[in-house]
Amino acid sequence: MSLTDRLRGVFVDALELPEGTDVENLTYRGIEQWDSLGHMTLVAAIEDEFDVQLETEQVIDMSSFKVALEMLRGLGVDG
Repeated sequence: MSLTDRLRGVFVDALELPEGTDVENLTYRGIEQWDSLGHMTLVAAIEDEFDVQLETEQVIDMSSFKVALEMLRGLGVDG
């Protein structure tokens, strides 16, 4: 499974979104589920799924699916 697909699944599960939701265009606070609590739930789910520890600045900067994807790539995470 590709990194994008895995991250898509994390977003759907962590934010409790319907399957098939276009998560690739989601932004922080762009939907009701991605509020501050949803953000921390998402961060924890990303850390668990990809076995990474995000720095505070990364948590703050993670403002969209695309940013999260690039952040993981920058950490050396792949498929």
